[in-house]
Amino acid sequence: MEVEETAIPGVFILTPKRFGDDRGFFSETFNQKTFDAAIPGQTFVQDNHSLSRDPGVVRGLHYQKPPFAQGKLVRVISGAVLDAAVDIRKGSPTYGQHVAVELTAENWKQLWVPAGFAHAFCTLVPDTAFFYKVTNYYSPEHDAGLAFDDPDIGIDWPFTAETATLSAKDKALPAWADFDSPFVYGENC
Repeated sequence: MEVEETAIPGVFILTPKRFGDDRGFFSETFNQKTFDAAIPGQTFVQDNHSLSRDPGVVRGLHYQKPPFAQGKLVRVISGAVLDAAVDIRKGSPTYGQHVAVELTAENWKQLWVPAGFAHAFCTLVPDTAFFYKVTNYYSPEHDAGLAFDDPDIGIDWPFTAETATLSAKDKALPAWADFDSPFVYGENC
């Protein structure tokens, strides 16, 4: 597995090897020992899988508050997304900055999003299947988020709030200016 650092320390792009022939391909998409060598100390407890039928579906920016904060290893099984992780750790040298990566079934890249980051993706093509492993269980009481298109965060999404498809919950997420992060750099994430 190839491991690539991003502009924000702790956020990584991981690309598993694929072995193909005329029948198709085989790929080991996750191996705990290999993952631990690059990103130690993480244990995954839940896998999630979503399907978005249309381009322009945005899910996020989501995070879970401590003590149910989640790290996420995300990938696309079919289709393509623009995936983003925003550093929401108070005191972090990269607080408020983001990493955005195109994840596709073709490029086979995965993104590691540590706890203390808000996460979102936007589908680029129809019938996009998104799969991710998380390090903590889902807790509705700790579920939170930020407006995906907030100009203070500045993610260059291919869709606007007017043209994107969002859930009612995601349409009501607060702005960065109103955000008081529950994460402190080096303490609870």
